[in-house]
Amino acid sequence: MKFKALALCAAISTLFQVSAHAQISDDVVRIGVMTDLSGIYSDLAGPGSVVATQMAIDDFIAKEKPNFKIEMVSADHQNKPDIASNKAREWFERDKVDIASELVTTSVGLAVQKIAKEKNKIALNTATASTRVTNEDCNDVTIHWTYDTYALANGTARAMVQKGGKSWYFITADYAFGHSLEKDASDVIKANGGTVVGSVRHPFPGNDFSSYLLRAQNSGAQVIGLANAGNDMINTIKQAAEFGISQKQSLAGLLVFLSDVHSLGLNYTQNMYLTEGSTGISTMRRAPGPSASSRSVRACPR
Repeated sequence: MKFKALALCAAISTLFQVSAHAQISDDVVRIGVMTDLSGIYSDLAGPGSVVATQMAIDDFIAKEKPNFKIEMVSADHQNKPDIASNKAREWFERDKVDIASELVTTSVGLAVQKIAKEKNKIALNTATASTRVTNEDCNDVTIHWTYDTYALANGTARAMVQKGGKSWYFITADYAFGHSLEKDASDVIKANGGTVVGSVRHPFPGNDFSSYLLRAQNSGAQVIGLANAGNDMINTIKQAAEFGISQKQSLAGLLVFLSDVHSLGLNYTQNMYLTEGSTGISTMRRAPGPSASSRSVRACPR
């Protein structure tokens, strides 16, 4: 929550600094928190992001600009880009919202930043991971503030290959985020002398991962890379433990949050490698215990 509050404070400041590119609609700054309030990412984002945004607003007014008028609205995008696009248009055209923020789920973030560009508003991606945000889909009204799939892949995949995990098999969420994470991790693995022996994609969101895990087990890969997140990742890890897979093959969580570790417990997460993003730093850990760190913030150039 502290990290998201810092991000929103930065966004509020940015809004006034780039007024030539994205104008405030009236005398009130309106921030729209578009997040997953009820689905697989609601624990790591959702209501916590709404609370964090209000904290950021209160802090900014109290310490920086006590005379500013700042309001917040929120919406549940249900991890569906069409719902997110419609809500973004409604916010920008009717409700005079100036910033669409949070945007957990890459497909949602990419959809909203296109609408923001069209309407000359700001999209603040604080929970969108794909490098598409700052590469092929980059625009001058979007800020990508947090980890991305490039940093995540370098944080975990490189360290694991260097420690002897040469052969990999991926279990991947079948949408933009999963595809991007698998690709970036595969590039890192191959560049460091490893191999990718195969991959399988599961529906997003998913429930039963048994068939995908059995394929990963039968592949004989030393490492099973989890190119998914939230409840998808949690359920994959739990089912891997039930099958005894995690005792013989290493699991690499490529996007794991502290809330996920709390949900799983150490019985499931011991000896698992993961990369965590926190206040701009991507840290590779083997649960329990810390290891190396690397920068994880990428900005979309103007």
